[in-house]
Amino acid sequence: MKKSLLIFSTVLLFICAAAQPPTDPRLKGLDTFALKVLKDWNAAGVTIAVVEKNKVVYTGGFGYRDLDKKLPVTENTQFAIGSCTKAFTASMLGMLEKEGKLEIDKPVRTYLPELKFQNEYTNDHCTLRDMMCHRTGLPRHDLSWYASWASRSELLERIQYMEPTAELRARWQYNNFMFMAQGIVIEKITGRSWEENMKQRILKPLGMDNTNLSTNDMEKMTDHSLAFATNETSIKAIPYRNIDAMGPAGSINSCAKDMAKWLITWINNGKYEGKEIIPAAYRNDAITIQMAMGGGAPGAENPDVHISGYGLGWMLSSYRGHYRVEHGGGIDGFITTTGFFPSDSIGIFVSSNQGGVSSSIRNFIADRMLKLSYRNWSKMQLDGVMKARDAAKAVKKNDSIGHKFNTKPSQELKNYTGIYKSPGYGSIEISMKEGGLVSKFNAIDIRLDHFHYDQFNAVILDPALQGQDPIRFTFHIDVSGDITKLTVPFEGGVKDIEFVKETKAIAVKKSELEKYVGEYELQPGAIAKFYIKGENTLYAFIEGQPEFELVATDKNKFELKVMKGYSVQFEENAKGEIVAASFVQPNGTFKAKRK
Repeated sequence: MKKSLLIFSTVLLFICAAAQPPTDPRLKGLDTFALKVLKDWNAAGVTIAVVEKNKVVYTGGFGYRDLDKKLPVTENTQFAIGSCTKAFTASMLGMLEKEGKLEIDKPVRTYLPELKFQNEYTNDHCTLRDMMCHRTGLPRHDLSWYASWASRSELLERIQYMEPTAELRARWQYNNFMFMAQGIVIEKITGRSWEENMKQRILKPLGMDNTNLSTNDMEKMTDHSLAFATNETSIKAIPYRNIDAMGPAGSINSCAKDMAKWLITWINNGKYEGKEIIPAAYRNDAITIQMAMGGGAPGAENPDVHISGYGLGWMLSSYRGHYRVEHGGGIDGFITTTGFFPSDSIGIFVSSNQGGVSSSIRNFIADRMLKLSYRNWSKMQLDGVMKARDAAKAVKKNDSIGHKFNTKPSQELKNYTGIYKSPGYGSIEISMKEGGLVSKFNAIDIRLDHFHYDQFNAVILDPALQGQDPIRFTFHIDVSGDITKLTVPFEGGVKDIEFVKETKAIAVKKSELEKYVGEYELQPGAIAKFYIKGENTLYAFIEGQPEFELVATDKNKFELKVMKGYSVQFEENAKGEIVAASFVQPNGTFKAKRK
């Protein structure tokens, strides 16, 4: 369920909020350019910080933080900066290393034994450095945490069930879980929460007083931006996505004025106003390529933008002959870019409350500050989005490939309802609504449209995910004809994620259970015995096997409590008397007549 590309709206939004234009001559026309980009992209607002050496060149905003109320963006307007948080978290590990409290090249399980991977080699050798530069072998698996109610510790436990797609250090693969786990390492070593460490180690020393770590706190601020989403005809505010549990990977909310201080610190070798905040040795390590990202070869359209590597919480590249350290951040309704040019001592922060505005404005500013020739970045990126949109439409036209028409589900729709659970992804609840199937995965509402046989298209109804392509849900039936599991392709390159249907036990009185008690002959000399233990629990026993507790799931049907896929179906005659019991299991069905 990866977010689809942002779609350019054909209905343009005219942005006219007043803003303070830059006074630095190098940024002349930034206000005009920014307002045009907002209009072209049908975006609401953007906030910007530009710094040079140890001084602020510009902080301000354009457009609106609230469209309906026509409230303008300012240098103090808070925006969610998403994964730009990662450099903050990694920096605290650099501080702890300087304090002698950890070594980033030691196996991470030295500090966090609770962290487990499927691969034992990774368990034994994965280091904090590997986690900090995304080379653990794990792909994103983002839908395990996105919109989930799971706690930080619960998400950590899920990692062991996630399938890797590469060996340790073989390939760069972005993974938010690894930065969340870094936050837990910080908590364990210091005895204080990641949030408290952030405030004491970074925010307070830098005077970032208008920065917080949760959307719950951002909503309370007087000057905060709403999140927005667009389709081809409109733009509207959407709810914030609370990601507190994944906080160390992306939950910071900040403003241009505060982020200028963060950039000045990195430009000045980790110092702010003469005081070391980030250890110099760590700072230099962090902005050095630790892992090649791939896809960094020069392109025909922009041959002077190339190289693609990852440091420690930063992405590194060559931008038109200048070394750039940068990281993007995206969470529902917000797109941010934070970066600097170490050799040129220039830093740029741009955050928008919708769409592809941020990188276009960032590159405009970079070209001006670095005295480079003009390039129409906004048009190039818009053209790319339009091409991607057209390609997506073409794919949808061919959706009939592999589609078996005129089929129907093998069961009544009510049989598909229930709760399906995965140890690595949580649960999917499926229920009936207005004669059809609907689903709830984490906080995401889904409508299930029949595709063919026992496959359904999951249509995402969440406003932040509008335009998302449907996901194919496949239901599986056991030998007894019961729906027992659901598989979903939530992560590319790995097996479909398996969700096992929970057994829904029904209460049966002891007086009703007594009709099943007795001996049943499977074959000469092989007797199955059924008896009651305790108040109202039915058990089965066959000589040479352990006794099995049975759980009632339907009329005359029981499942073996500790063995998935095994059940007992009792048979009654016209008088309602139990005359036989069939043991249904993966290798067949075995009938026993009552003696």
